[in-house]
Amino acid sequence: MTARPSVLFVCVHNAGRSQMAAGWLRELAGDRIEVQSAGSAPADSINPAAVAAMNEVGIDISHQTPKILTPDSVQASDVVITMGCGDACPYYPGKRYEDWKLEDPAGKGIDEVRPVRDEIRVRVEDLIASLLPQDTPTAPAQN
Repeated sequence: MTARPSVLFVCVHNAGRSQMAAGWLRELAGDRIEVQSAGSAPADSINPAAVAAMNEVGIDISHQTPKILTPDSVQASDVVITMGCGDACPYYPGKRYEDWKLEDPAGKGIDEVRPVRDEIRVRVEDLIASLLPQDTPTAPAQN
């Protein structure tokens, strides 16, 4: 892994789950981790319910645009997190792959998107702890 780890979030449309995950990672890790997202069949725009759900927690993803998944983006990443893109995700040895089973927010209202947003946050926090263990607070020693 590089000195500054790189994470690529991938879902089919790159309009909901992967964009929320990228937003969380940028917010919680700052510039300590490079963040990318892409989709195997990108939508024309970001899911408005995902934008609204992230705005509720102070994260603006409205300026993001869905991007196509390329072999170069996978090769340039240390960690590839897939979210339902299936066989469309290329595999390269030496990369860390995780598949996050998450509800697809496509076509859902904000009430149904909030739990997905919150689950993504927990997963992103765990991801940060695994990539930047030196930044994880340790429990005080017990006597």
